[in-house]
Parts: sequence; structure tokens; C-alpha cells
Amino acid sequence: MLSNDATIQNIKHEILYEVAKLAYAGRFEEEKDELAYKMFPGPKARFRCCVYKEREIARQRIRLAEGKCPTESDHPGANNIIQVIEAACADCPLSHYIVTDNCRKCMMKACQQACKFGAVSMTRDRAYIDPDKCKECGMCAKACPYNAIADLIRPCKKICPANAITMDDNGICEIDENKCIQCGQCIHACPFGAIGSKTDIVDVIKAIVDGKKVVAMVAPAVEGQFGDTITMSSIRTACKKLGFNDMYEVGLGGDLTAQAEAEEWLEAAKEGKKLTTSCCPAFVNLIKKQYPELAEHISTTISPMFALSRLLKSEEPDTITVFIGPCIAKKNEKQEYKGQGNADFVLTIGEFRAMMRAKEVVLEPEENSDQQASIYGKRFGNGGGVSAAVAQCMREAGADPDKFNIEKCSGAAECKKALTLLKVGKLPADFIEGMVCEGGCVGGPSRHRSGKNPVLAAKDRDKLLAEADNRNVSDNLSKYDLTAFSMHK
Repeated sequence: MLSNDATIQNIKHEILYEVAKLAYAGRFEEEKDELAYKMFPGPKARFRCCVYKEREIARQRIRLAEGKCPTESDHPGANNIIQVIEAACADCPLSHYIVTDNCRKCMMKACQQACKFGAVSMTRDRAYIDPDKCKECGMCAKACPYNAIADLIRPCKKICPANAITMDDNGICEIDENKCIQCGQCIHACPFGAIGSKTDIVDVIKAIVDGKKVVAMVAPAVEGQFGDTITMSSIRTACKKLGFNDMYEVGLGGDLTAQAEAEEWLEAAKEGKKLTTSCCPAFVNLIKKQYPELAEHISTTISPMFALSRLLKSEEPDTITVFIGPCIAKKNEKQEYKGQGNADFVLTIGEFRAMMRAKEVVLEPEENSDQQASIYGKRFGNGGGVSAAVAQCMREAGADPDKFNIEKCSGAAECKKALTLLKVGKLPADFIEGMVCEGGCVGGPSRHRSGKNPVLAAKDRDKLLAEADNRNVSDNLSKYDLTAFSMHK
């Protein structure tokens, strides 16, 4: 579920825009403390209960834009990419189960009889659930004949596929770093904008302003996000206007990953070993944190983001690489695997747009004539795209991919089902392609067209991909020195 609340998104992007402007002007450090006052001058509040709360929320969001925790104090989960903006939280009801006006205070008192903890009592007008005694078992709600007891699970908690979200004694959301898979779904599910992620936007702009060689690496899932006339050439032109030295398609990294993964899968098949893909960092986190006994089944092949970064740095070691895409978990992947030629920074599409606004750069239609990746690498952003690319590489290597059974998982529920079957030894498939986001990377939490019709977005993407040539993966990679870097973790 993605929130359609434009107000929350506008505030978030306005803050990123103001931060980007100051960073480009070289005045961020000097003026960041005044930014919250500039944006919310008062005396009347625009959205919250008071202007002071609005300023504090803005201040905490500015800290996130610096790549810091929202609050200065250390707390459990301080290293997590996804953070709770405490000043914006606690407006959700504390009680999990609440008695509604549907209650008739019936003589049967089914809810009271069903409760084993003495949490349900009868007041003058209706039943009452004592939150201090309630264990949130849900038996009262199941027993009520009038459906008068509502399950008010918080949106962030409800959408979290890892059960990583709880509440403290004050009702503030807490994210368990040991469970969180960094998928980012909770960020857009929160109706109060109380969850955000640390960003690299200040560091990226500083590197650009300092004159370093900074290149953008644009994820395959970005193609089609801005309509069917905005091509990869359009995005490259915009990147150069922002100060990037150049822009490369991460689809090229997809080709690299597919080729290496095909070799690894074929070797595993000889040994009778089942493998999972490793290009979705949220899926990898899901395995490591919820199915640690299956970690040995994770492919050692690096993700397309890292593959492209290593390729670029093998040619020019001083290059600073910046991944741009709809994924939050990529930030965690970058943080966890620093060095070895891997990506230096990660930006979401929203953070990239904030940079464009700050520099008054507008994406303009250009011919779809420049192509760096095969169509198989370009389709890495779609559910099933990874396994299709790996199968193509097997064919190019003279192997028959049709003799293998591949489980293609789109969304956390499908991923967990397949992993559970693998855990108990009942998975019929030889390999698992895991994508935590519905539809693959194109369904990422920070996709640009989240509030628009996904069918239209897919239509635009399909139109652009249909214009790609039919080069195969091995031919596309033949001009690169693949011995100059490792394709494994």
C-alpha cells in the first residue's frame, strides 16, 4: 500500500529541494539550522498542532537528508537506514483492539467470555477493553456477533513483511534493526509521514561541487517512470546538467550479473544444490534475518549496481558511483558492502528529482537511440526479468535452461512461501528468483509514479523497451575486460 497523501510527499520533497539548493550553493552547513524556520515561519501551524512541532519534524527530516539519525541521541537501530521521525509519530491509537459504536452491550457478552485475560468489562453503554490487560489475541473480536470490535493495527506495522515494527510505552513506533529487511514499505504506508530513510543527497552534491568525477548509474526500473518520451538519453542529459560526468544504465550491470549467475547456477545444478538470486537486497535481508539456515543458498554473484560500479572503477579507480532507482534497500546494500569497487552512494528517484528542481533541470524528450544494455539487462527491473536473463545466458553458453525449474517470487508473501518450502525440503524448484516488491523493482517504494495508474506506467515502460535492439548478453559484454574485477562477493 502506498499513501496517496500529497501533503506528506510534498513536505518531504520540499525539504529535500531546499537541502539540495543549499548544498549546490555551498551554504548547507552554515544555513541548515535556519532552514526549518524558513520553511515554517509561523506563527500559525500549516499542518500540525503547532508551528513548533512542524519545525521539529522539519529539523529531523533535514538530519535524515544528511545521512544521520533524526535525533541526536543514540538509540537501538541507530544504524538502520529506515528511521522513525519521532516528532511526527504517536498520532495513531495506542490500543490494538477498540470497541466501536456497533456494540449493543448484548446480554450474551461473548467478547467478555472469550477474553482469557480479564481485559473486557461492561460500562454503561458498551463493552470496554483495558489496554493494560489486553494481550491482543483477537479472541474478543472473533467472538463478537455484531463485528463491533475493530482491529486498529497501525498501517506501518500492518504492511511490514518482517514483523519488525513495535511501539514503545509512549506509542512511538520502533523498528527492530535485527528484523528490518529495509524494504521501505512502511515509509509510504504511514499516514503521518513519520518514517523516512537516511539519504546521500548532501554527500553526492558535495562531491559534484568539489569537482570530483561523479557518475550516475540509473536502474532499469527507472525507464518508463517519466512517460514514454523520456528516454535514457533524456536522463543522461539531465544528469550532466546536474554536474554528473556521465550516466550509465545499470541494465549493463544486469547483463554482467546474469552472465555470472548463469555460470554459478549451472555449477550448483551439477552439485544438486538449490540457489536463490542475490540482486534484490531486501530479499537477501529476508533470508539472512528470517531464514538464516538458508543463507548458504544465496547466490554469491553481486548485484547489477555493484557489477556496474566495479566495471567503471576497473577503468577509472577514482570514479565516484551513484546509483539512482526506486529502491530503499539499495541504501542498506551500499552501507553493508563498502569498498571492493562497490557503489559509493544511492539516491531514490525522489532525491534525484529534488536535485533536478534545485538546479531547475527539466527532463526533455530525446530519441531512444542510445543503448548500453541488452533487453535482458533492461528487464531486470521486472518480476521474472532476472531469471529470464539468466536463462538467456545459459542458452548463449550452450546449456538448456528449460530443464531447470525456477520459482519466480514477486512480493514478500510469495518470497516467504518459497523460502519456507526450501527450509522444510519441499521446494520443487531448482532456483528461486526473489523480489520483495510487487512486480519487481518497478514496484519499488520510491518509484516516481506511485500515485498514478500502474497500468499506464507499465504501458510507457513497455513502449520504451520495445524500441531496444535485439543484441544478446555475451555480445553486449564482449567489449569489456571482465577479468579486471570480480563478480562475486
